[in-house]
Amino acid sequence: MNSQQPRRNPFLSTRPSTDLEDSTKSAVLRVLELDLCLEDNHDEHHTSHFYTAAAKEALIVRRGEPFRLKIHFDRDFNPSKDAISFIFTVADESKPTSGKGTLSAVALHDGTDYLGDPLEWWAGIESNEGQVLTVLIKPPSNCPVAVWKLDIDTKLLGDGSRSYPLPLPIYVLFNPWCPDDRVYLKDRDQRKEYVMHDTTLIWRGSCNNPRPSAWKIGQFERHVLECSLKVLGTVGRIPPAFRGDPIRVARALSALVNSVNNDGIVVGKCSNDFSDGVAPFKWTGSTEILQQFYKTEKPVKYAQCWVYSGVLATIARSLGIPTRIVTCFSAAYDSEGSLTVDVFLDQNNKKMYAESVDSIRDYHVWNELWMQRPDLGVGQFGTYDGWQVVDATPQEASDDMYRVGPTSVLAVKNGDILSSFDGGFVFAEVNADKLYWRYNGPSQPLKLLRKDTLAIGHLISTKAVLKWEREDLTDTYKHAERSEEERSTMLKALKQSRHAFSRYYLNDNFNEIEFDMELKDDIKIGESFSVVLKVTNKSDSRTHLATGQISCDAVLYTGVGAVEVKTLGFELELQPKSSDFVRMEVIFEEYFDKLSSQAAFQISAAAKVKDTDYDYYAQDDFRVRKPDININMGRTGIVAKNEMDVSCTLVNPLPITLHEGVFIVEGPGLEKPLKFEMDDIAVGSAVGVSFKYTPPYAGRGTMVAKFTSKELDDVDGYKHYEIEPRPEDLLQPNGNHRRSNIIRRQTDVIA
Repeated sequence: MNSQQPRRNPFLSTRPSTDLEDSTKSAVLRVLELDLCLEDNHDEHHTSHFYTAAAKEALIVRRGEPFRLKIHFDRDFNPSKDAISFIFTVADESKPTSGKGTLSAVALHDGTDYLGDPLEWWAGIESNEGQVLTVLIKPPSNCPVAVWKLDIDTKLLGDGSRSYPLPLPIYVLFNPWCPDDRVYLKDRDQRKEYVMHDTTLIWRGSCNNPRPSAWKIGQFERHVLECSLKVLGTVGRIPPAFRGDPIRVARALSALVNSVNNDGIVVGKCSNDFSDGVAPFKWTGSTEILQQFYKTEKPVKYAQCWVYSGVLATIARSLGIPTRIVTCFSAAYDSEGSLTVDVFLDQNNKKMYAESVDSIRDYHVWNELWMQRPDLGVGQFGTYDGWQVVDATPQEASDDMYRVGPTSVLAVKNGDILSSFDGGFVFAEVNADKLYWRYNGPSQPLKLLRKDTLAIGHLISTKAVLKWEREDLTDTYKHAERSEEERSTMLKALKQSRHAFSRYYLNDNFNEIEFDMELKDDIKIGESFSVVLKVTNKSDSRTHLATGQISCDAVLYTGVGAVEVKTLGFELELQPKSSDFVRMEVIFEEYFDKLSSQAAFQISAAAKVKDTDYDYYAQDDFRVRKPDININMGRTGIVAKNEMDVSCTLVNPLPITLHEGVFIVEGPGLEKPLKFEMDDIAVGSAVGVSFKYTPPYAGRGTMVAKFTSKELDDVDGYKHYEIEPRPEDLLQPNGNHRRSNIIRRQTDVIA
């Protein structure tokens, strides 16, 4: 072929063959051009949204299902004389071998009626039209998820051979559409949500005021897939032979996302000083983080739990593992493996932080990944296949690395805390008992003031499938509170933990005085709020004297770093059959300077009843609500590749002026977030930005916006929308609708 001759179409490769035996050059089949059928293959393998696919930089396929190649030879193919084989090797394997599954020589079969064993590579002739041979190639359903190289070898029987190296890489991903893959997810709508959708909701706030924030997962954006495949080997240190095991991959992802292990992707920080990086609440999604890490190969600053979870979700979805982001409100951190969270109070009812590092987060965010768990076998309740907890937030070391999971959600619900991996830790996060202890000195026994079996694990939440609303997962993690099953499961878990649970002595059975703390939930930031403690004397004849205090502390969302905002002491004399109230009002000027970025408070009430041995202590989490950003997507229909106007607006809710305001906006097709600096925003004033936007493809889209300023941050908004295709995109040049006909073994489940 003349080197100046143009390609037949933009999908054809024209790299010349490598001569292995020059003496047979004229006889052995020579590959002139190779059509990778990129558009059809990517459509059929649900990979067309990847930037790399659209840019025609690689062939991206999913294992267990065939893809098509059209090979143009210099003469007619003769099956009686010509032999063709396909040599696949993992690109970053220094010594690929067939025994480890990193090298495979695939012989070409005649016909495509049978695609071979699901666990083996296979290739067959779909059509033979003179000098053009169309073949189907099927990667095994368990092959390494990696970047592969392909060489096409041709041989004239008994007379020499040639080799043609494919100039583009082949990315082979997990395949939740394939029943033979261990990440197979049968439900079509769930595949759309947990594999294909590039934006989700993450719930934050408190169990009294849960609030969703949109997060751009961005698994299809530029360099994200390349970064995801690369870190499995560089940071995750998974040998290529094991990158097809979703259990091994999930456990590696849990460790490699955080920088504590092997210089992972993001650095965590829970203070309020983020001056040398980006504050966690300023990220709108994972794309910018992964693109920066891919470019610099240095950990990105900074993350907290929802950022870790968002980044892990991006990598897992890009690799093809169904993934969702899960929030647990009032999540426990059990530092001692006792399955309890212990709170110690001194004689003045002040919390003693030094006595225990147990804590309760307002919320904690982790991931669930869908996969089979053959390593756990079949137990009393069946297999432990399905959703697995994977948590990238560095909390406790597991096998000498900071990681959690994959932990079977079903095993957690059934109290099987010894099942791999980290079952006890996850069980405590959602189902620990909270114990309040009176500390009277080193030589005195502890006194158990109160046991709260209902404090931990509320409103376990994720985004609903194909809906922009909350789905409650609590009953997948635990039995109903106060039920016989819940308590028996707790006792089962406690026995497995081998930790002493019986502690010293209990409160007397005094129950004539009842305390009830009340908080109004929906308070906007900038407003005052009240804490009310109702005290009731239920006795028919006795008068009681109750003394104590109400306290309001500003805390980080993790429940630590308390800064006192206000404390009010009280003394109430309660007549028989009467009630009285203690009310503490907290105004904006009292709490504003002490407030953390997530506007979290810890409200507590402590009291004693004179001439009794009764002590009362209660604690609740509380937040003031941030405003919403309103996003307007123009007045006409939203059409792919058609420019449109977008605007974002916000009203200042504070009784002070906002300075150094910045809007950050991210959406499908925006290679990096848009940032708009604002002038000062007066009290009660509205401010907005507008810009031109071109939706990149038809389908579902979500625009995500953030606002930060010196006085007000972590404000967000989102808008989801449907992008219509252009009429010309629905038709082929001949006027017919586009249609691909790659055969599949499981046509009834492909969607």
